[in-house]
Amino acid sequence: MSSSGVIIQGSARSEGNTARIVGYVSEDLGFEVIDLRKKRIGDFHYDFKNSDDDFLPLIAEIVAKHATIIYATPVYWYSMSGMMKTFFDRITDLMRVEKELGRRLREMNMAMISCGSDPDLPDGFTVPFSETANYLGMSYLGDVHTWVLNDRIPQQVANDLDEFIDGIKSQF
Repeated sequence: MSSSGVIIQGSARSEGNTARIVGYVSEDLGFEVIDLRKKRIGDFHYDFKNSDDDFLPLIAEIVAKHATIIYATPVYWYSMSGMMKTFFDRITDLMRVEKELGRRLREMNMAMISCGSDPDLPDGFTVPFSETANYLGMSYLGDVHTWVLNDRIPQQVANDLDEFIDGIKSQF
């Protein structure tokens, strides 16, 4: 596994505000970006009906190539986007079917970027990310909340992102 990372973007708009933030971070870190909107990932099923979609090959590639996963999601209805939640739900496949692949997550880092319409992040928003990292045995590197104003990243957000990026870099 390399010391590189990947940003998994889960937004309904591939070129929206979350993508603008992801671009800022990926440019500095040199991380690959995966747009979930462009992937075919079905819902979790207890009988693994979606085992032939893009999830398993995608997560296998991520685990093989990267040391750090940064999840980037807009704030939709006080929570992560639906496609991001579906991706998280499918991690269950790694606990039940692809267990060896799931064990390899223990060697990895996780962080999260949220992008909302204003500076306020709903209480508890980060819990699914930090607790998932904890459950999977991943190192949680933290999170940052962002927003875009008039199609620009405000200076406060840029400062917060720079601090977040420095924290990620300190792990390498």
